[in-house]
Amino acid sequence: MPREIAFFDALVPGLFLVFLVSLLLQWGLDWLFGRFGLYRYVWHPPLFRLALFACVFGALGLLAMH
Repeated sequence: MPREIAFFDALVPGLFLVFLVSLLLQWGLDWLFGRFGLYRYVWHPPLFRLALFACVFGALGLLAMH
């Protein structure tokens, strides 16, 4: 994976693309959890959303480094 990517004449970190993909995946998971009412079983939904995003971003980041 390249360390920097040229994006509209600005150099951004290579993990920026992973960040964008994990945001899209997080929005999809958030929609699914809200649609099926799974947030009723979670103690603190905003904290759960943040933790889920951290797990998704970390997993995709580790997969992208290989």
